[in-house]
Amino acid sequence: MAWQGLAAEFLQVPAVTRAYTAACVLTTAAVQLELLSPFQLYFNPHLVFRKFQVWRLVTNFLFFGPLGFSFFFNILFVFRYCRMLEEGSFRGRTADFVFMFLFGGVLMTLLGFLGSLFFLGQALMAMLVYVWSRRSPRVRVNFFGLFTFQAPFLPWALMGFSLLLGNSILVDLLGIAVGHIYYFLEDVFPNQPGGKRLLLTPSFLKLLLDAPAEDPNYLPLPEEQPGPHLPPPQQ
Repeated sequence: MAWQGLAAEFLQVPAVTRAYTAACVLTTAAVQLELLSPFQLYFNPHLVFRKFQVWRLVTNFLFFGPLGFSFFFNILFVFRYCRMLEEGSFRGRTADFVFMFLFGGVLMTLLGFLGSLFFLGQALMAMLVYVWSRRSPRVRVNFFGLFTFQAPFLPWALMGFSLLLGNSILVDLLGIAVGHIYYFLEDVFPNQPGGKRLLLTPSFLKLLLDAPAEDPNYLPLPEEQPGPHLPPPQQ
């Protein structure tokens, strides 16, 4: 019964958050069970473009390391802030949310290649946290019950926490940088004098993922209108 309740709760999660979180958990489980090796997942330009192992462009965003504190920490923040974005500023705009993932993923891959980074899931998490924090500037965040501060400081607190754990902060900086680029192009530049939106979600994504908009000129049939329906008059 507990598993059924957990499954039902998980199905209430928005689609993109549910799919990405599930993919991360399943990938880590497959590595833990030795069905996959991290060497089959990491980003390697030579293997991608010479050996056509194109799945590495995706799988390097799905593996957060072996089961342990670092994995649960990252997956918790991925789930929480991905969900809050999808249920908040991207509510009803699934195509735009997916396009943000694609934009961030492509840019991180290009910059990660220059920095010789092999796994970029943590950078994607930092990007999600950064975009959420800039769109929720008045929200106060309680960080593990130790500190309370305004949301825009959260990405930097996470980077400091990574440093305390002995991890490289280069991946966090990459995610913050890409998150800032997206936020500037999507939220800041279009509102400047002479500015305009430069990140336009492709039409095929909108057709595929977004519900069709209702025609404002459509007049429903009498039987579709609310209220009591009277039988037609007798001749």
